[in-house]
Amino acid sequence: MKDDERFQQGMAVRRAVLGNAHVDKTQAQITPLNEDFQAFITRYAWGDIWLRPGLDRHTRSMITLAMLIALNCEAELKMHLHAAFNNGVTKEQIKELIMHSALYCGLPAANATMHLAQQVFDERGIQA
Repeated sequence: MKDDERFQQGMAVRRAVLGNAHVDKTQAQITPLNEDFQAFITRYAWGDIWLRPGLDRHTRSMITLAMLIALNCEAELKMHLHAAFNNGVTKEQIKELIMHSALYCGLPAANATMHLAQQVFDERGIQA
């Protein structure tokens, strides 16, 4: 696939997973410093990896959440907590993922994520 095709397909997946509002906000903040990086993310993360046939988007969201919990990447984690709902992940599955992460990522990471998940649930009007 050509880079331009990969970019277009990646942008479609990025919008489907993260939502138009998030992507539009990100696109509005493109500068000469970050424009190549943003194009890279769109082409390779969204246009290549997220389109691979081996895993569905629900599974990819769950894996992404688990890795971001382990890495303690709060901003990315919050973004992907919101995005997970676009991929069919339920609040119960998020709760269980956080509980499971306490064993493998540590209690502080799971605790911080539990608070972050509550913020996301509140923002989305979801009863925890």
